[in-house]
Formats: sequence, structure tokens, C-alpha cells
Amino acid sequence: MTATTSVAELRERLASGQPPVVLDVRWALGDPHGREHYAEGHIPGAVYVDLETELAAPPSPEGGRHPLPDLARLEAAARRWGVGRDRPVVVYDDLGNTAAARAWWLLRYAGLTRVTLLDGALGAWRAAGLPLETGVPTAPEPGDVVLAEGRLPATGADGAAELASTGLLLDARAAERYRGEVEPVDPRPGHIPGAVSAPTGENLAADGTFLPPEVLRERFEEKGAAGATRIGVYCGSGVTAAHQIAALEIAGFEAVLFPGSWSAWSADPARPAVTGPLPS
Repeated sequence: MTATTSVAELRERLASGQPPVVLDVRWALGDPHGREHYAEGHIPGAVYVDLETELAAPPSPEGGRHPLPDLARLEAAARRWGVGRDRPVVVYDDLGNTAAARAWWLLRYAGLTRVTLLDGALGAWRAAGLPLETGVPTAPEPGDVVLAEGRLPATGADGAAELASTGLLLDARAAERYRGEVEPVDPRPGHIPGAVSAPTGENLAADGTFLPPEVLRERFEEKGAAGATRIGVYCGSGVTAAHQIAALEIAGFEAVLFPGSWSAWSADPARPAVTGPLPS
């Protein structure tokens, strides 16, 4: 499977007789105005997707800040977006795809195979001088997609702990949060014992596109991926970790997502936390 679609490829497909469904997942931590940003300018024909309400269940201590949504709710949302059984989907955001990757992973998890990230996200579309559409368009024709969960691997806190001790568990948060120097949103600072720091931002080139496969592969091999029997990823709430899984796929590795991530782990006082630059 291919994880990304280039701007040139998307432009060509949109002009064809069978355009893909394009989803705009405009979201950033601490910025509740994604819908307004979408209305100010989006790829023509793109449908706005609300990460908080459509790509996540309500937060809880056990599930974290962005638990996986109920499959029936996700299927209903995907149909509202116009997603069909045989129609490809391209997703993007305005943040290097670190939010859009949540939709990419969820739809793959739910059984769709023709789902890709727009490489370089909205910034690459703008850089190519391509037009933006403003306002909120009419709702698309409903799709007929049927979803079935579990097509990509996911795990809970116990599984994440096991991966940290017997495989490779990557922490996709910024390095200062991994070290426990700052913790802006979750109950405790630090990281899961045994986890290795691998900030999501380091997957991207300066222009916001993914680094070449060979560069990503070298990056993850340096983190221990080459000799790992299984690889897991977590972040703050299971959003940017999906971006890391996309980067790992580009590099040729399969990885397990811990959706609850640090927000769920740190909410459980029985779970240990490590601070500092070392895994343990």
C-alpha cells in the first residue's frame, strides 16, 4: 500500500472523471477553530472533518483524550463525507499531516486500503500555486462505505508496556515532553518506561513532505527498529502517533498504535513514569 499522494497526483485525479474523496482534518492542539480555518481556504471539493467529534470518542481517564470512536459512528461520519466502497480517499491538514494521519490510520484500521495522505499537506498545495475554495460547500452525496474494525494493529496500556520491554516502543511526542521537562495537557510528565524518543516532526523535510524512504528507514533503524520483533508507537493522545506509523510504513516497517497513549497511561497512578533522556 502507498501511504502518500503527491500534489501533482491529486490535481490530476481531481480533474479526472473519478475524483477521490478529499478530507480536510484541520486541527491543532489548543486551537478549536478548525472549521473556521477550513472555511477561510481549503482544497476545492474537500470535506471538513472534525477530529474531536468524528475521529474520537469522548475523553476518559481509561481511554485518554482521544479514544478511538465507535465503529458505527465512524461509519456514519465516513458516509456523510461521501466515502464509498470503491472510491479512494486523500486526507490532509495544515500541520504537516500530523492531525490528518488520525483519519488516515482510522480508515485503514476500519478496512479501507485506498487511503493516502497528501504529501506536504495544504502547504504543498499552496506552494504549487493551486487555488483554494472558501466558505462551506453543500454536503456531498452520501457514501455507501462499510467499515470493519481491527484491520490495523492496536493495543492498550498492558500491550504498550510489553512492547517497551520485549520489542520497540517509540514515543512520538516532542523531546522535551518525553524527558518530562514540560507537560502542558496530561496528568503527569515523563514517558513510559523503556520507550524510545522519536519526535514526529523529525519525519518531515523542511517543506513539510515526508523524508525519503531510505532516510526514514535509517532514522528508525537507529532507534532500534531493525532488530525489533514488534514496533509500537504512542504520543500524547494517539493522534500524532498515527503520523509516525505512516512514516514507519514508508520506511518499510509495520507498527502497533497505542491509542490511549500518554494521556491514558499518565492518568493511571499505578503506571510508572520515567523522566530524563534515557528510556529507563
